[in-house]
Amino acid sequence: MKEPKRAKPRPWEEGGPDRLYLLADDRNPPEEPVSLDVVTLIVSRSEAGSGMEPERASIVGICGYPLSVAEISAYLRLPVSAVIVLLTDLLTSGHVEARASIPARSMPDVELLEAVMHGLQNL
Repeated sequence: MKEPKRAKPRPWEEGGPDRLYLLADDRNPPEEPVSLDVVTLIVSRSEAGSGMEPERASIVGICGYPLSVAEISAYLRLPVSAVIVLLTDLLTSGHVEARASIPARSMPDVELLEAVMHGLQNL
């Protein structure tokens, strides 16, 4: 009697869905929704704890100065969606702080520019 062929075990894929599931497996959803996008700046507020998972500790470690969500994603080689899940947990626990990106300057009032221009022409 022939034994059935066993499936060859799949190697661990660094960016595979198994890893991403494990990163977000034991999380508690925040009470208030957190709004993060790829240009939101993240800064550490504390040191990484000894019991912290490696990915979360890496985020806390590299955010000594403001980094965008996209930069964190690139440094950790994780999808932005996975990084946002990790950041949400770190924001809730107080390990990091989110800052809005620097807003684009709005155009000055046209009437003010015209008044300045006329004033300069009258000099």
